[in-house]
Amino acid sequence: MLFEDTPASAAPLPLANAPLAVRLRPTTFDEYVGQDHIIGSGRQLRRAIEADRFTSIILYGPPGVGKTTLAELIATVTEAQFDRLSAVTATVKDARASIDQAHYRQQVQDRRTVLFLDEIHRFNKAQQDVLLPAVEDGTIRLIGATTENPFFYIVGPLVSRAQVFQLRALAPSNIASLLMRACDDDRAFPDRRIEIDDDALDFWCQACEGDARRALTAFEIAVLTTEPDSQSGIISIDCEAAQESLQQKAVTYGDDGHYDTISAFIKSMRGSDPDAAVYWLAKMLEAGEDPVFIARRIVIFASEDVGNADPRAINVAVSAMQAVHMIGMPEARIILSQACIYCATAPKSNAAYVAVDKAIADVRENRVQPVPEYLRDAHYKGAKSLGHGQDYDYPHDAPEALADQTYLTVGATYYEPVNRGYEQRIRERLDYWASLKDQRKENEIDEGQTNLAS
Repeated sequence: MLFEDTPASAAPLPLANAPLAVRLRPTTFDEYVGQDHIIGSGRQLRRAIEADRFTSIILYGPPGVGKTTLAELIATVTEAQFDRLSAVTATVKDARASIDQAHYRQQVQDRRTVLFLDEIHRFNKAQQDVLLPAVEDGTIRLIGATTENPFFYIVGPLVSRAQVFQLRALAPSNIASLLMRACDDDRAFPDRRIEIDDDALDFWCQACEGDARRALTAFEIAVLTTEPDSQSGIISIDCEAAQESLQQKAVTYGDDGHYDTISAFIKSMRGSDPDAAVYWLAKMLEAGEDPVFIARRIVIFASEDVGNADPRAINVAVSAMQAVHMIGMPEARIILSQACIYCATAPKSNAAYVAVDKAIADVRENRVQPVPEYLRDAHYKGAKSLGHGQDYDYPHDAPEALADQTYLTVGATYYEPVNRGYEQRIRERLDYWASLKDQRKENEIDEGQTNLAS
């Protein structure tokens, strides 16, 4: 035979010394924990898998939420050959070899192949392009797993030929279910009796942040390092043991996490929640985000979302950015905190942002207005002969420095101040000026009528 296959099972049998997360990998949907939104009973993907009608898919989500497990389970349920590659170490040659094997199986053995490509975002464009023909003609059913947004990191033609499913961090109840199963399942610790107290369980459920692999690894460490009771032989895991098993985790995120976290930061300030804003700020700083980048975002926010509702916000933000440049970390964290709290608690207005975008839209849609003659530059020789600047009303010579003159050929309203903060006073002033001009026009009409009558 040209190619030799592994047994028909989807994945190799776990070894006794394999990590706990591997030993407990589910073999049925009933054992799979979490992700009910995509593989719960009656869901489209679940139905497609059980009917062996699924196409290539991309599984997108944070670490430890069951991407690899789900891929293996799909191959098991559909009785397909499970080939696994890691984009970290695999080459184009490896991918082509797997595709050739899949083609042989399909033609000679009448058997389908699931090619699982872990960390698919690590493949460059040329490497991903190698997969396209085999995905398109059905030689392989690709399951790509990634922690990064596939729409950013996976080539468009490949994404368009696959269904993208986002897996979510597991709920605390999911983590609790896994840990309780690990106490009783013979695949976990067949020779040990284990109990977890409620405080330890609660700690792992919260501290593991929805990462099943991290929870099971910590649990295994706790079990293997805790002496059984001399009388009962039971290994009792308390909160202290749980805490020791799970050392402080460095906060990290990829490019996708970068975008999501800064988005949460901005939206928390926009939502006037200083506590949430400071939390997302702290997460970014702990993840190693450039403090100058954060400062720049606060400056933009101060103008876009606070605006003239509190004109001091832009001054605070710019001063903070300059101070961050000069001071650096770790003290820059205090400066950023002050600026973000100021902006989060300031009255909000996006009127300046909306105004300029409305005006730009008019310009782009060819509603371009010529500059009136009286507003044109009249400071150069010959300008007056062209009529430039003629009939310009100097506002400072007018009552209340308000000239009765228009500054657009065709009237338009772009700036509409809100009734919050300082912009409320701006609105009152604009309304007063409008009423003053209206009164002057009425007076002019009355005077004209009086003159006609006389």
